[in-house]
Amino acid sequence: MDDSKVDRALAAADRRAPELLPALRRWVEVNSYTGNVDGCNRVADLLAADLALPGLALTRVAGGGVGDHLIWRTPAWDAAPDRRLLLIGHHDTVFPPGTFEAWEETGDRLRGPGVLDMKGGLATIRTALAALADTGLLAELPLALASVADEETGSSDSRTMLEDLARGARAALVFESGRASDAIVTRRKGTGKVTVRVTGKAAHAGNDLADGVNAVWALARFIDGAQRLTDWDRGVTVNVGLVEGGSSANTVPERAWCQLDFRYVRGLDGTALMAALDHLARDLAAATGARFVLEGGVRRPPLERTEASLALLHRYQACAVAEGLAGGEAPLQGGGSDANTVSAVGVPAIDALGPRGKGFHTHDEYIELPTLAQRTRALVRFLCGWADA
Repeated sequence: MDDSKVDRALAAADRRAPELLPALRRWVEVNSYTGNVDGCNRVADLLAADLALPGLALTRVAGGGVGDHLIWRTPAWDAAPDRRLLLIGHHDTVFPPGTFEAWEETGDRLRGPGVLDMKGGLATIRTALAALADTGLLAELPLALASVADEETGSSDSRTMLEDLARGARAALVFESGRASDAIVTRRKGTGKVTVRVTGKAAHAGNDLADGVNAVWALARFIDGAQRLTDWDRGVTVNVGLVEGGSSANTVPERAWCQLDFRYVRGLDGTALMAALDHLARDLAAATGARFVLEGGVRRPPLERTEASLALLHRYQACAVAEGLAGGEAPLQGGGSDANTVSAVGVPAIDALGPRGKGFHTHDEYIELPTLAQRTRALVRFLCGWADA
């Protein structure tokens, strides 16, 4: 690595550091709940303006029922396809308008919606790229940055876009919420959601009970069987979280439905679990006379640790430690992210590279302010090393 190049880039990052909080505040004070399409697009407008940097070209992709997705590329992305590096973030949050609106600085803590998950991560990316642009290094990097508007609901609209962008990349860095210990995420469970609709036959519970087909009872048997598919040793979990059915206590219920969430560690287990649920529904349909319809399935494949992702962790960790951050590998995470998506197409990915904090998805969400600059400088170090590789 060219030390003089790194020193120039770090000095530029320090000059840009005063822009971190104003930019972050502009983004945080616009509600960008995933379902608030107008709000997401206003934040996209702000990001587009703040990332209008020399050597970075923007493509704006219209969302289908969600906000717009943003992709920036350097000229070297096309010129050096064998060294492509992908940075990933999202500009949607989980808070509906009016439910959590705050910007509170208390000592070294900043509390607000999305400061941790994950507008703070976007602020570090923007500042690092601005520093590299200032020193003329950005255009040399074969780099793309994606920020999507539907990550909090599973990236169903942006998934294909991300997969297409990621294919052939050497590595991906994902700037989700930084953990309290600065641990880097290399493993995340895959996620799935299934809605089960059962149709039976209505009848009077007193006069014609035997003539009815009880959809609630059939569904209850399905729920019991589905929950029993949980396998702690394999990291497979099933949770039925929503149930509804029937119309009155003295009517054999004709309809019932439930919705379940499942998580798994290995890619093959997601396929096996869906097959098991389908088999369970077929057996119960034959036994009860009710009709079962299953909708949904795998939402995110798992992020599985590989030798390449461990090597990426060590490479980034050296940069983080040089800036006073900790490191190490985080334990398996139960929630998914866009790291899962790009990993599934063969790209080594690490995650949780945003500023340190706690409370994501709660009204206590906060970041530790000093880590904004530390994460920015760590990313600058990493990108300078990537340019020299």
